[in-house]
Amino acid sequence: MPLEMLFFVLIALLVGAGYPVQAGINATIAQFHGHPLFAALTNTAVASLVLLVVILLFRLPLPQVAKLATAPLWAWSGGILGAFFVLSSLVLAPKLGAAVFVSTTIVGTMAASLVIDHYGFLVYKVQPISPIRIAGAILVIGGMLLFQWKK
Repeated sequence: MPLEMLFFVLIALLVGAGYPVQAGINATIAQFHGHPLFAALTNTAVASLVLLVVILLFRLPLPQVAKLATAPLWAWSGGILGAFFVLSSLVLAPKLGAAVFVSTTIVGTMAASLVIDHYGFLVYKVQPISPIRIAGAILVIGGMLLFQWKK
């Protein structure tokens, strides 16, 4: 594996490690808000403020409105998916536990990713489903089932 790819994989591992931490933090703040929607809003507001500070620190130029207007309508749906993920994680993770929640979401992510790669949807290059990829998916599903196995 090239060094650059190894670096990217390590960063992705760190991002993945943050999912159960973020879900737990969001579930904690929800206890103080009285409703999960307020906790999700707090998460999104704090994230937006952090991004605004980073944009200001890097002195990034504002995007061109004319160029933004040419984006397909569906391209604006990422925030909707992000809000759904934040809200569902802060509600589901405490009920399921971190390992079951994360392993289950990984199976959903993996299944969607296989289809997205196979057809080259969105910005992804085509990477056909192959027997080795199916074997990897089966192993991931097996891991998820083991996390959910009750004694």
